[in-house]
Amino acid sequence: MSAQSTVQSKTSRVQWIAKVSILSAVAFLLMLFEIPLPFFPPFYELGFDEVAVMIGGFAMGPLAGACIETLKIVLNLLFQGTDTACVGEISNLIIGLAFVVPSSIYYQNHKTRKGALISLIIGIVSLAVIGSLANYFIALPAYSYFYGLPMEAIIKMGTTLLPLVSNTFTFVLFMTLPFNLLKGLIVGIIVFILYKRISPLLHR
Repeated sequence: MSAQSTVQSKTSRVQWIAKVSILSAVAFLLMLFEIPLPFFPPFYELGFDEVAVMIGGFAMGPLAGACIETLKIVLNLLFQGTDTACVGEISNLIIGLAFVVPSSIYYQNHKTRKGALISLIIGIVSLAVIGSLANYFIALPAYSYFYGLPMEAIIKMGTTLLPLVSNTFTFVLFMTLPFNLLKGLIVGIIVFILYKRISPLLHR
């Protein structure tokens, strides 16, 4: 490898790290403005941090998307701490990775408007499925354990909003799944609108 190639390679790595760092910081800042929704339990809040993560994943690939997602959580823990015994942060990480990784993998091989749309649909489906499984097997039991809160009390939060909720399965089916689908759809629409406008800045 020539000296020029070595310099170019180092420059490229520095630029990659800088872009990942900036997008991680943007995602972290967006996490500070999560919005509770009236038709879901109070611990399900809609945030727009995944917009920055998805844009990074589309522009630089799944590894960059995964790094941005992870660094966003690390920054949040460093500056905000946790009031959920890290359960919320771990759930956020799992769901974020489920969204960005499959989407950006597909988009790297289909860089068209149609490819972007299909990529986002893949990500939304993955987010919904893995998010539901993560809540059923990890997040809800962990909330119950760390807070000393009986699962029945958590389920009752859902029952108050929708009488069809009667156990953990129906809570996930009628609360978690619709919330994740709604979140994925909103984030997907924003990314679809913004990405082509922002991507030139990330490819310089």
